[in-house]
Amino acid sequence: MARGNQRDLARQKKQKKDEKAGKGKPKDDAPLTQRKERDADIMRKKQEAAREKEKLLAAAK
Repeated sequence: MARGNQRDLARQKKQKKDEKAGKGKPKDDAPLTQRKERDADIMRKKQEAAREKEKLLAAAK
């Protein structure tokens, strides 16, 4: 028995399921450079917050 068709059907079913779940390509229409800049800015803010927290913990000791 050939099962090639079963594999294709399973792949299509999973693709539909992923589309409904919001997986796959990001829905953000921003260009790649803008997305990179935005993500880098978010990371900078997180790093700064971590540094401040570290300073407060060091000062408390």
